[in-house]
Amino acid sequence: MSTIETSKTQNFFRILLGIFMITAAIGHFTFQRDDFQAQVPNWIPLDKDLVVILSGIVEIILGIGMIFLTKYKIEFGIALAVFYVLVFPGNIAQYLNGTDAFGLDTDQSRFIRLCFQPVLIFLALWSTGALSYLSKKTNRYML
Repeated sequence: MSTIETSKTQNFFRILLGIFMITAAIGHFTFQRDDFQAQVPNWIPLDKDLVVILSGIVEIILGIGMIFLTKYKIEFGIALAVFYVLVFPGNIAQYLNGTDAFGLDTDQSRFIRLCFQPVLIFLALWSTGALSYLSKKTNRYML
């Protein structure tokens, strides 16, 4: 993939997302492990603790990539956006089941959290230049 120049603001948010992902990964392995397990939907046919550990590993890889592997920032932006899409059913399950976790103890707070998932997806794509890359690729096929 080609490299797309990103602004200082985009780089700030890319690094911020990377820090956020590394911090979340640490929570997966330590103090927020129970909260993350509570978020794993019951229909997932794997042990909840295994899902939390595996997703924590993915989060730490994505976080490190977002911060340090700038040569592959577009790929990491797309991968992070896909990851946010894949974990969204857990957020929906938390809302539908009324599961208290992460300090979200009301339906309203759990619903508000749902509204922020598209924002995270957008930030992952925008901050890495992936949004521009995908837009150019789409426009090329439409012509």
